[in-house]
Amino acid sequence: MPSSVNTFPIKISTNTLAKLTKLNITNIWDLALHLPLRYEDETHITPIADAQNGVPVQIEATVIHQQIQFRPRKQLVVQVQDVSGHVLYLRFLHFYPNQQKQLAEGNVIRALGEIRHGFFGDEMVHPKIRTDIDKGLAESLTPVYPTVNGLNQPALRRLIQAALKHLPADDTLPAELLQQLQLPPLLESLIFLHSPPPEYTARDLHEGTLPAWQRLKFDELLAQQLSMRLARQQRLNGHAKALTGNGHISEHLLANLSFTLTEAQQRALAEITDDLAQTHPMHRLLQGDVGSGKTIVCALAAAIAIEAGFQVAVMAPTEILAEQHYLKFTQWFSPLGIQIARLSGSMRKKARDEARKELADGTAQLAIGTHALFQDDVTFHNLGLIIVDEQHRFGVAQRLALKNKGEDVHQLMMSATPIPRTLAMSFFADLDVSVIDELPPGRTPVITRLVNTARRHEVEKLVKHTCAQGRQVYWVCPLIEESEVLQLQTAVDTVAELQTALPELNIGLIHGRLKPAEKAAVMTAFVEGSIQVLVATTVIEVGVDVPNASLMVIEHAERMGLAQLHQLRGRVGRGAAASRCVLLFSEPLSDVAKARLKVIYENTDGFEIARQDLNIRGPGEFLGARQSGVPMLRFANLEEDLPILEKARDLAPVLISQQPEVVNKHLQRWLSQRSAYLGV
Repeated sequence: MPSSVNTFPIKISTNTLAKLTKLNITNIWDLALHLPLRYEDETHITPIADAQNGVPVQIEATVIHQQIQFRPRKQLVVQVQDVSGHVLYLRFLHFYPNQQKQLAEGNVIRALGEIRHGFFGDEMVHPKIRTDIDKGLAESLTPVYPTVNGLNQPALRRLIQAALKHLPADDTLPAELLQQLQLPPLLESLIFLHSPPPEYTARDLHEGTLPAWQRLKFDELLAQQLSMRLARQQRLNGHAKALTGNGHISEHLLANLSFTLTEAQQRALAEITDDLAQTHPMHRLLQGDVGSGKTIVCALAAAIAIEAGFQVAVMAPTEILAEQHYLKFTQWFSPLGIQIARLSGSMRKKARDEARKELADGTAQLAIGTHALFQDDVTFHNLGLIIVDEQHRFGVAQRLALKNKGEDVHQLMMSATPIPRTLAMSFFADLDVSVIDELPPGRTPVITRLVNTARRHEVEKLVKHTCAQGRQVYWVCPLIEESEVLQLQTAVDTVAELQTALPELNIGLIHGRLKPAEKAAVMTAFVEGSIQVLVATTVIEVGVDVPNASLMVIEHAERMGLAQLHQLRGRVGRGAAASRCVLLFSEPLSDVAKARLKVIYENTDGFEIARQDLNIRGPGEFLGARQSGVPMLRFANLEEDLPILEKARDLAPVLISQQPEVVNKHLQRWLSQRSAYLGV
């Protein structure tokens, strides 16, 4: 985000430089953009009688009593009284001898902190103490910065103030544009946020609506929009082989299907077909809710590429999903004479070597696998299209490694985690997006129920009833073995408990540590119906399609993300029978867990769930490994700052076409080494 300046124009010790590096501060712009985490108000004194609970205040009082208590733990408790005669307790759970001297009886001190009701009366826990009250009150709010051990707040404040004096006065955006946008200059905004004028309160600054905050948010989002549009422009200027098929595979594949494509599938396929026919690389995201039929659309895209004489690689994040794709694609393509190679990390060397040979000499036109597909020892004869399933599970570098196996390869990505509009406008602005917004006929709605784990026996009765009707059940657990930290119910224990409670049922177990052959055997038994209840970890989150399964039970649902819960729920409701999803939860529930369970209980629309998930969790879950190791937006909030994002989106193409020098200057200052963070 900052510029490419690599040295500080101010004197900084080697020890302090090391501390700054831990904060990802490597140049003067990093220092200037290291904004306060919060502000402390030391500008006035609040009488103890007027202080509100839960609101940070500064009081001035005399120490009237001090003692060390040893129950329930060793702590320092100090009783103070202000001029009005009201008393307050100061409690320190960790303290040093010098603090005892500082808070000796008779001393007049200032304490800054939140007042709350304690056992003996109102108290402050670990307040900030000042004894130099003769210096008077602060003239403005005191900034408090994120820091590391060994770098205290006064030292950090001095460094930042020195950095501000050395920043260039020239702005990245022209004055007339700033006037049009009603935004202040960048340097003025930074000075304001680091040294707010006395008339502004901590609440004013925290809300992020002041012009100074708006300027930083706009600059960040504009840099992102510019980088995305330039990346897209570069792709459109690239060269790729046009993949136009003759229909001899795709038409046969369509004719052999037992169902008809929905209008949404046909529309998405037409968009992909048009992209493949272009002479620049396709970079398209195919998104649709769970069970909307994305896989067959991708298979038809693969058929077109194979008809054109090119190889296709399909990459999935897990071996179970890769195996499911392999079985499905084999069912569709083998009758048409298409050779398919499968590659995964756990394959035996002989099978792996055979698959590599088939891909290298072109015998196999279609490759299906996991991360093993982009390893150095894998080469393709003529790769023309890559298809990445659950694209948010892979990083930019991983997708690029597979893409680089061919020359100017077309890229199609799938996601069953719908992307909210604001996220699509920002982090995915370099993609073309096709949406399958229609479920195939015959899909039954899934009824969702929230059940306290104390009523587990009732759920076991429901499992028994479901299996008695000839249906099957998933029972999902987050862990394989006991964790002392999380204390969650484990898959292994669940199998034992269910076998005791339901001895008449055949119960299977699948998890990520099983060997591929063992996983395949368990899944085959479940698909064929010999296993009635499949206890699993979240390895079955995507790709598993068993129409006869009509009940999904999820242990500790309160600990899972919304996207994961929605994916798991989508494993049922694939047949004609009414389906249920039971979310088992344990109390007490955190506010975030309550919010998640409320959303998943009230909504079945993946796009609405995704929108609310963005509000609860932020963009990380949707981006996944896309920006692995790099922070999300530092200043802007995609939901709250949609108007700013829209302004940045509208301005970006205008600047690129009319003022390229402004674009270069703005990106140079804001991108630096963090280009991946902004999506380039």
